[in-house]
Amino acid sequence: MNVLVVGNGGREHALAWTLLRSPNVKQVICTPGNGGTATLKGCQNHPVAVDDFEGIKRIAQKYNVSLVIVGPEVPLALGITDYLQQDNIPVFGPNQAGAQLEASKAWAKNLMQQAQIPTAQTAVFTDAETAKAYVKTAPIVIKADGLAAGKGVTVADRVELAHSAIDAIFAGEFGSENQTVVVEEYLTGQEVSVLALTDGQTIRSLIPAQDHKAIGEGDTGSNTGGMGAYAPTPILTDSLKQRIQTEVLEPTLATLQKWGIDYRGVIYAGLMITPDGEPKVLEFNCRFGDPETQAVLALLETPLDELILACCQQRLAQFPPLSWKPGVAVCVVLASGGYPGSYQKGYAITGLEQAEAKGATVFHAGTKLQGEQVITDGGRVLGVTAVGSTFEQAITNSYEALDCIQFKQMYCRRDIGFRIAKL
Repeated sequence: MNVLVVGNGGREHALAWTLLRSPNVKQVICTPGNGGTATLKGCQNHPVAVDDFEGIKRIAQKYNVSLVIVGPEVPLALGITDYLQQDNIPVFGPNQAGAQLEASKAWAKNLMQQAQIPTAQTAVFTDAETAKAYVKTAPIVIKADGLAAGKGVTVADRVELAHSAIDAIFAGEFGSENQTVVVEEYLTGQEVSVLALTDGQTIRSLIPAQDHKAIGEGDTGSNTGGMGAYAPTPILTDSLKQRIQTEVLEPTLATLQKWGIDYRGVIYAGLMITPDGEPKVLEFNCRFGDPETQAVLALLETPLDELILACCQQRLAQFPPLSWKPGVAVCVVLASGGYPGSYQKGYAITGLEQAEAKGATVFHAGTKLQGEQVITDGGRVLGVTAVGSTFEQAITNSYEALDCIQFKQMYCRRDIGFRIAKL
């Protein structure tokens, strides 16, 4: 069968790469794709923007695709699933109503309260002065309500910084539509990413991952879309996994059902495991995480197309247990210098073949193919992913492969997995 993947990041390259390992998948079409999907055997790109729903529909019909998988949150929030389903095109990804789980943090917090899901204490404001009057102590967390590419969250260690973050949101730093602020209690502990797939009736989690959101080593500095990830994290014991299933995932799905939302896609719970071992939800996302997906899918043995079709066709309850490779996977992100602020594009990338000869898989994110040359075309450029029997081995394998790659102003963190290395 033919599958269409919407998006152009590392997550979408990982999805295409994983799909093409299945004997059922003949071809993957990416809209618009990147330099990695352009050079992936069995895959082809079409320069259609993720919000060009008419263009995406034409491509889906032209190639008679059996499945559309939507990678990024923006087209989901804009209603791509509703649009394509009007023409009976099977889509994996929630409809516009369900995508509010990520598109509005205030909406998601309301759902958590209704479902009695453990989370941080929260207050929601629609004007800056009232929000600033509420913030009297720090540390505290300030979030833009809407989509902000993973950068709309400020962990403020001073009241003044919290006030500045509130002003920035209402000044339109994260888009003029972000005119609501969510103020949250500051939680401590370890963050964990649980990506779960649902057909609207049943929900199953994939192996748990941890990512590094901060730009600087030691998890310091500005938040990014993610500078690296690893899976499966040993932080989640079997008992914690079961608690997350029964206290977070199932109540979330039940509340969506109660609200009349037919949710078929990913429910990605970003959780804090507090020092006393309690799981609390920080936020929900309505799609595969990036770069967690690169690490998780590197270990998946169950054909991804079969799993996703089971979700689309509401057969997940009957689907056999998922199969995973032994060992662990680590993904290290190579970024453009200056990211998550301003950065330059268009630099030639060398050493990709040498990196893969080391046994790693290099997932492209901010790249494009210019003639025969792959060049930088974004903030997060590549995700070098390696598997090992231990975390130490997987981390070593990833960095040895990464050291083969060069481009001007290249930056990466050298401590991905440091939390695990300490265990």
